Amino acid sequence: MKAIQGKRLFAGIHPHGRKQLSSGRALEQLPPPEEVCISLSQSLGRPALPCVEKGAKVKRGECIAKADGAISSDVFASIAGEVIDIRTMTAQGGGEETFLVIKADQSGEEFRFPALSDPTPEEIRARVKECGIVGLGGAGFPTAVKLSPPCPVDTLILNGAECEPYLTCDHRLMLEFTDEIVRGARYLKQALDCKRIIIGIEDNKPDCISAFERYPDIAVVRLRKQYPMGGEKQLVYSATGRKIRPGKLPADAGVVVQNVATAFAVCEAVEQGKPLYERAVTVSGGAVNEPKNVWTPVGTPLSALVSFAGGEKTSPSKIVQGGPMTGIALPSYDFYTHKTTSGVLLLDEKEASLSEPSPCLSCGKCADACPMLLMPMQTDFYAEAGDYEAAAKQGGALHCIECGVCAYVCPARRPLIQSIRKTKQEMRKK
Repeated sequence: MKAIQGKRLFAGIHPHGRKQLSSGRALEQLPPPEEVCISLSQSLGRPALPCVEKGAKVKRGECIAKADGAISSDVFASIAGEVIDIRTMTAQGGGEETFLVIKADQSGEEFRFPALSDPTPEEIRARVKECGIVGLGGAGFPTAVKLSPPCPVDTLILNGAECEPYLTCDHRLMLEFTDEIVRGARYLKQALDCKRIIIGIEDNKPDCISAFERYPDIAVVRLRKQYPMGGEKQLVYSATGRKIRPGKLPADAGVVVQNVATAFAVCEAVEQGKPLYERAVTVSGGAVNEPKNVWTPVGTPLSALVSFAGGEKTSPSKIVQGGPMTGIALPSYDFYTHKTTSGVLLLDEKEASLSEPSPCLSCGKCADACPMLLMPMQTDFYAEAGDYEAAAKQGGALHCIECGVCAYVCPARRPLIQSIRKTKQEMRKK
């Protein structure tokens, strides 16, 4: 189906993509690490609860922790081996998480659920849940919950925007596994009982647009290259013209959004019975020798990914897990991948801003660029004073999608995203 042009977003920015570093590199399989540390916090909700003990022998794909609540997800062993420890460590966000450590035994044993043939909507939803699939675009919201929306929906939107600079793992997935993504989307459509499937792809990926135009039941929307085009509310508006009110969900506008990597994982879960224990990750940046897109077991040490990409070209000025706009800067490689890890970036001194923040200039650029029409400078002002209720009310922090646009355009280099995240954290405590 010939692609149509999506609507232009209000506000947003146009950062340098730097995708050429890795967009031409086909996905490669990372050799199984000798040891993985798998966090039990792999979704937006509560951490999963361990269902194996220290000393247990596990197969790759075997469940090692069960979901604790509706917004939690099961966690699976990403290598075959022995559970050698269950311990609490500092995670990439600075908080404490429980990790289950598995040492490889080289057996290569693997567990799979039985493949489903001609599944019903109920069977698809059950399989998605038992395979621990979450949104792979970054939020980690359990996909099974999205497949039971609170109101009827008529449209499934596949998010193929991949608007974050540097990241190209979704790009490669769309090129190399087009048919699997389409089949996964059809299973999602069946589970939702909706009428149509739309895929939104930024126009800097013409090869992906052409690949999906071959399918008559997939409506392709050519999205303008504009960040944060991949945000749910922004994507829904650009692809359909529907607006989602503050505090409402895409389902309230008759839409469910799923990342293309999630659709691929659903296809594997239904047709192969494969749990979500690995994903595609981009390793890129000016300080890495060989930028790559890598199939990576969950819980892989970041050092193993950097080594697989040829190691450091120069000493990085900043190490980022995720994309440069929404990711988290790390002090070292002593961290591990999650289900939602889409990238590991080694940024050199030309790519990373290391300047210290200065007082707010009251220029209003952050508000002008905010795609959610918020007042980030107000959140920062009150958060710095410790008045988080005022920060939430005056700045609208609770409606922030944490896209990082405000911090990107701020000439004073204010820590706006950090202030917003701190405000949300403090308000959740109340």
